[in-house]
Amino acid sequence: MSTSLLMFLVFIAITLGITYWASQRSTGASAYFAASRQIKGWQNGVAVAGDYMSAASFLGIAGLIAFFGYDGFLYSVGWLVAYLTVLLVVAEPLRNARKYTTADVLAYRLKPRPVRAMASLSTLTISTFYMIAQMVGAGTLVALLLKDFGIKFPTAVIGVGILMIVYVVFGGMLATTRVQIIKAILLMAGTILLSILVLAHFGFSLGSFFNAIGAVSYHDKAGQLVTKDFLTPGLRFKPPYGALDLISLGVALIFGTAGLPHILVRYYTVPDAKTARNSAVWAMVLIGSFYILTTFCGFGAAAIVGPDYIKGHGGTNMSAPLLAQALAGNIFFAFISAIAFATILATVAGLTISASTSFAHDFWTNVIHKGVERKPGEEVRVARVAAFVVGAIAMAIAIKLGPTANVAFLVALTFAVAASANMPVIVLSIFWRRFNTSGAVWGLGVGLVSSLALIVISPNITAIDPPTVTGAARHLIQAKALFPLENPGILSVPLGFLGAILGTFLSKEPSAEVKFNELLVRSNTGLGAEKAVAAH
Repeated sequence: MSTSLLMFLVFIAITLGITYWASQRSTGASAYFAASRQIKGWQNGVAVAGDYMSAASFLGIAGLIAFFGYDGFLYSVGWLVAYLTVLLVVAEPLRNARKYTTADVLAYRLKPRPVRAMASLSTLTISTFYMIAQMVGAGTLVALLLKDFGIKFPTAVIGVGILMIVYVVFGGMLATTRVQIIKAILLMAGTILLSILVLAHFGFSLGSFFNAIGAVSYHDKAGQLVTKDFLTPGLRFKPPYGALDLISLGVALIFGTAGLPHILVRYYTVPDAKTARNSAVWAMVLIGSFYILTTFCGFGAAAIVGPDYIKGHGGTNMSAPLLAQALAGNIFFAFISAIAFATILATVAGLTISASTSFAHDFWTNVIHKGVERKPGEEVRVARVAAFVVGAIAMAIAIKLGPTANVAFLVALTFAVAASANMPVIVLSIFWRRFNTSGAVWGLGVGLVSSLALIVISPNITAIDPPTVTGAARHLIQAKALFPLENPGILSVPLGFLGAILGTFLSKEPSAEVKFNELLVRSNTGLGAEKAVAAH
């Protein structure tokens, strides 16, 4: 385990050095929130991929595939297809708004204070949900690797949280971007190498590989040894609601990406629309390659390591690291674990800066103080304090959930909230002339409340799987669920659109329709954006 500790310390030292370097350059709001908008296309594309390929992707999806086969692989498909929504619909228009947060786009043609207040609430909720998943993955990984040093799950979560806060508070967006680039390169290298080793284990024969996946043995809940074909659907999405749950998951993933604050904020760091498009293409290539490779990681873990062994050595989230250990020993195990650690740190840093930026820029400056920064640098200082608070909340909830919660499932819920609250109002604001402030507030409110409420009354407790809920209690909770699906997207996303549309028709706002023409020109050309930034 000393090798694991050494690799962790090397990565931490490198990233802290980057943070110190960035802190010397992160002076002023534009530098802190948007890296002075000087990030190149390929750099931003790699950073976007690094932000997007989170612990849920590397740890959670590999675990879902290792335990649920084909059904788990559908998560990979959903996350891959989801990025097309960002590429084709929102990346360039958001960049051309040329500010710091998604609420800037809404506030451009709508009444700023109510819109910013609701957008900030939504951003904070989504970012916190996402951070909880990353913290759970980090705590599980670090606690397992460093158990010989007396590191427990709560201590690991707190340590990761502190590191993340340091990156954001001192380095801002520039440090976060550099850490995400390093993480993306390491993650792709590790995933490619792991996939090659899996194929080598089967003599580079895809036939032998898929034959092994078609006959995976494990012990069921009754303790009976069973053999299942992991290429056959139905291990997770079972009747009577399996098909609907799968559709609901797809809706949440495909539309949720276009509403994720920490992904969208990356498009404010580039200098022009062409660079935004280039960075989206770079990200698409990397993301697509990565999710294809998760096939080998997840199925390889099921066939080579086995679900029984994984369950007894850290649970689903440890499938990829345990596969690395089985194929190439403890050094490769430490390397893959360090990559997973880097993945988590980079993602939570991106989440934290998007949440703290939204609070400081949208709520503190533009809602409470009506767009007036009372003292020079106040907005950045407030963002740094907000990073502490958001990080502490995420750490506390992650510790409460414990290490058994599957991070891919938790992130899928986050996507459902983003798809229901943020995505409808962003799309309607950019493309619907009639859309107004009332519609934005209703859309954000209905989408946020409905998605959270449906999660609460659904059988999610059995999917999150806390160790304190077992046996008859689990069956009782699932039987009494008022909403039978684990993912609320199939209902909450239409409700978010419905709330936005009904809210729009409840009132008229001529000024919003007039400003739509200006936003339409700006979103397609970027004209006027430079002047707006200079004025800000």
